[in-house]
Amino acid sequence: MWRGVIKWVGALALLGVLCAAAGVYWWPQQPLALALPERQDVLEVQIPPKSSVRGVVRALRQDGVQAPETLLYFWLLFSGRSGSIKPGTYALKPGITPPELLDKLARGDQIRYRVTLIEGWNIRQVQRALRQAPHLRFDLPDDPQQWLAAIDRPAGHPEGRFFPDTYLYTQGGNASAILRQAAAAMDKRLQAAWEQRQPGLPLQTPEQALILASIIEKETGHPGDRAQIAAVFVNRLRIGMRLQTDPTVIYGLGARFDGNLRKTDLQTDTPYNSYTRAGLPPTPIAMPGAAALKAAVQPAPDTKALYFVARGDGTSHFSATLEEHNAAVQRYILRR
Repeated sequence: MWRGVIKWVGALALLGVLCAAAGVYWWPQQPLALALPERQDVLEVQIPPKSSVRGVVRALRQDGVQAPETLLYFWLLFSGRSGSIKPGTYALKPGITPPELLDKLARGDQIRYRVTLIEGWNIRQVQRALRQAPHLRFDLPDDPQQWLAAIDRPAGHPEGRFFPDTYLYTQGGNASAILRQAAAAMDKRLQAAWEQRQPGLPLQTPEQALILASIIEKETGHPGDRAQIAAVFVNRLRIGMRLQTDPTVIYGLGARFDGNLRKTDLQTDTPYNSYTRAGLPPTPIAMPGAAALKAAVQPAPDTKALYFVARGDGTSHFSATLEEHNAAVQRYILRR
């Protein structure tokens, strides 16, 4: 009797295995149905670190994947790739098939978040953007003056050392990794610009080109004016004339600047006051973009302009003499 029972149990177990095997073979060929929130066409699922196969299945099910748990478990287990599944946050679209799901998890094709550093930003604005970026871990010192050392670069002033661009990261990414990318990008862009510089510029090093580019970036966002403004500053440097540019004064004021630049500010000496000091300021004053870097090393040729004034429409009027400049100020600033 017991032998008969054992045979039946064995047969049922074998049948179960065969059915499971058939299901594991058949199921991946079918569309994987997802339950998505109303009016959303993407389901986000999160795979925790060090998840077992069962933990992966549990995470998928909890986040809304409507698939038979047993089949999903055995299919992942016998796929041969379950050990390659990477933790992270993934975006699944309706109709994704089991092979597509596994391929996404094994490749680590996670949701990419973006943080954008804007041309002309100073280091405080960069710090704010990194702190506010969603799902980005701010692993940098609170004092930006320590940032370069924190990313294994020679200690120094961090202003202008990071290239403004949009950088991608996955959930839990580090702000330090963003800065490493941005610093490497600035190194590359600056070196490329320096290698294409015009001969005879009053700039001795790529560092000086970076400083000048940061001033150009703050002086205008109009593409047609950058090379002309660069030429004005280059012409002034050549003859030893002070740059007399407001953005350097504002930078030197730091947190004291309240949005209103006063005459006393122009007369108060700081290392960045280009009204009281000749030559370039000691460091960049912002992050210059590619166009400003190019303008700094390729200023407009054959111009004797030493002055410029904003027209009020985003462009500038350029003058070669003080008399012409004063007339332009009367016209565009004083409206007389």
